[in-house]
Amino acid sequence: MNILSFFSFKPGQPGMSPNEIPLEEPLLTDKMDDTESSEKSEHENNMQDLEAQKFFRPDAASSAPPLAVEYRTNMKTKIVYLAGYFLLNLSLTLYNKALLGPFRFPWLLTCIHSSFAALGCSILQHRGHFTPTELNRSEQFILVAFSALFTINIAMSNVSLAMVSVPFHQIMRSTTPVFTIIIYRLMYSRTYATSTYLSLIPLITGVALTTYGDYYFTALGFWCTLSGAVLAAVKTVSTNRLMTGSLSLPALELLARMSPLAAIQSLAISALSGEIPTFKEWVDAGNFTRGAALALVGNGILAFMLNVSSFQTNKVAGALTMTVCGNVKQCLTVLFGIVLFNVRVDTVNGTGMLLALGGAAWYSSVELKRKTRATNTSPHPQPADR
Repeated sequence: MNILSFFSFKPGQPGMSPNEIPLEEPLLTDKMDDTESSEKSEHENNMQDLEAQKFFRPDAASSAPPLAVEYRTNMKTKIVYLAGYFLLNLSLTLYNKALLGPFRFPWLLTCIHSSFAALGCSILQHRGHFTPTELNRSEQFILVAFSALFTINIAMSNVSLAMVSVPFHQIMRSTTPVFTIIIYRLMYSRTYATSTYLSLIPLITGVALTTYGDYYFTALGFWCTLSGAVLAAVKTVSTNRLMTGSLSLPALELLARMSPLAAIQSLAISALSGEIPTFKEWVDAGNFTRGAALALVGNGILAFMLNVSSFQTNKVAGALTMTVCGNVKQCLTVLFGIVLFNVRVDTVNGTGMLLALGGAAWYSSVELKRKTRATNTSPHPQPADR
């Protein structure tokens, strides 16, 4: 079963059309002539009423496009969520960079992140912050596939990094917004304004210039990196659909259902990749100090906060906006790296940062105008996508 196609739906057409209404049989007696005439007149009136209802019915009005959840969300709310997501995302990225120096076990770190997410959601559920939804077997399978998608996405990124240079990897990942648009167009028939498409050009070009460096890749590495960008788009869209589609799961519940499975999968891959024996040697060497343990706990708590923020922001801001934020984060990470890690950049890199940030600002302006226009022209909000 395809994760994306599961959440696509088409609005039904309730009621009978005027052509489907059965006509009365002819009456033979003079006594019933008046009755027949009366019923015929009433039938014609009903047909007119049905036509009027069809004309004014929201789902039959071709001029009222469906409004996605992100276009029905208050702009102030969206800005608050995006600001929190940016702050947590940048903080965890820099935290991971500092932590993975001495702690060179990325899959174990991913397992720690997922485990803290599962623990945090369990505590919040116990305190009554959300109630689990009853799901059938098919829906449970979707969530298992969704957790596997998260793990595979991380695995593909790590595998491709071994076959390509970091600058090339970042450029390929910056194309994720393009694949997000393609998925929405093919799977949900959603269209965007021309200016939205154009705003992605300086955004992606800016990331390319920001990360400009030694480009190296093998043929297999190219396809693995490209597949990773596609999977990242699928993951982001799937996350959004699980919270805004037919299931409409709360962010906390989705995270609670996904994180234990992701933790198990990450631990399994860690064992298969040989991390666990190396980790044991690292512990035996006396590296697992109280300070290291506290650093891992703090990292896990921050990862849990980011996961909650990421899921909720995806719901209110939309999958495309999330992928655009990912590109902006790459530029800001380089900017913070200059200050914190003495990363050196040249004029090309600096120009790229400005270009990417300008593209992000253009995209934000276009989406704001679209939200305002869509809200004003659609008094009856409809489901997110066809």
